[in-house]
Parts: sequence; C-alpha cells; structure tokens
Amino acid sequence: MKTIEQRLDALRQLMRTEHLAAFIFPSTDPHSGEYVPEHWKGREWISGFNGSAGTAVVTLDDAAVWTDSRYFIAAEEQLQGSGFKLMKDGLPQTPSVAEWLTDKLRHTDNTEVALDGMVNTLNEVNALKTELRKLGGLTLRTNIDPLKTIWTDRPEIPTNSVELQPLELAGEETRHKIERI
Repeated sequence: MKTIEQRLDALRQLMRTEHLAAFIFPSTDPHSGEYVPEHWKGREWISGFNGSAGTAVVTLDDAAVWTDSRYFIAAEEQLQGSGFKLMKDGLPQTPSVAEWLTDKLRHTDNTEVALDGMVNTLNEVNALKTELRKLGGLTLRTNIDPLKTIWTDRPEIPTNSVELQPLELAGEETRHKIERI
C-alpha cells in the first residue's frame, strides 16, 4: 500500500495529464448509501481520514479535508503529516469547498475541477457547478475516476445478493413498492 504522499503524487501526476486543477473526493457511493463499501472509500484512501463524513479536495499544490464537529479531533490526528489541512465544516470562518478552490486557483490558468460523477447526486453536481462558476469562473468535469488508475489494490465492487426485508420491517410488500414507482 502506498503512503499518503505517494498517493497524492500519483493523483497530481494524473491531474497534470488530464489538465485538472483540482479533484474532489466525497464520502459517498453511487447509491448514496449510508454504509459505503470499501471500493468507494476514495476520500479515506487518498487522505487517511476514516470518519464517515467528509470531503477531500486536492489541487496541484494543496489538499484539504472538510468534516463536521463530530470528527474535528480524530481528523486532526489522522491528517497530521499527511499534507491535508483540516477544514472545520460548519464554523463561520471555514470556507466552502468552492470558496476554497476559488481562492487556491485564483492565480492559475487552469480552471478545470473534477469529481467522479458516479458518486455524486445530480443536485450536488449542479449546485457545485453553479457555485464554482459564480465564484471563480471554474468549470466542473464529472467523467473521471482517478482511483481506477492510481488505487492499484482497490477493493472490488461488492457483488452481494440483494436481500428482501421481511414484511414486518419493510411495512409493505416489494411488489407494491415497485408498482408505485
């Protein structure tokens, strides 16, 4: 397994190849599930921060992780020496991801920010795209997953069977739910 520094170097090399100024790693999977399978724990893999909530952002020169107050102490410890700065989300002095990116990329010619569009909802992508354009004229690319290339020992996508919940837990039969949809 690579060190955080080696992971950042590999990511930044790929970012240069793809002409990206920044990449954003959320804490989600394609299903917006509560329990994220290991395959989609990219934010944890790239930063070393293993809390269940957070966003990592990497530019060619900087890196930061946003998380809420439940994780301030743990994140501070886990990010120490990693090259990532802790951004205490929810505090008035903490900039949003878009504000931070606008500041960091203000003096560069590259305005392309990316995230894996498969692990972000359409509403999240549209809101971020709007904020990035408004604040700094930045564009958002959603068609790249750098982890496919740089995470060489990435866990496989889960292939567990779907299990139907018993009626007493689900409250309604599956076929009725499907008919409603």
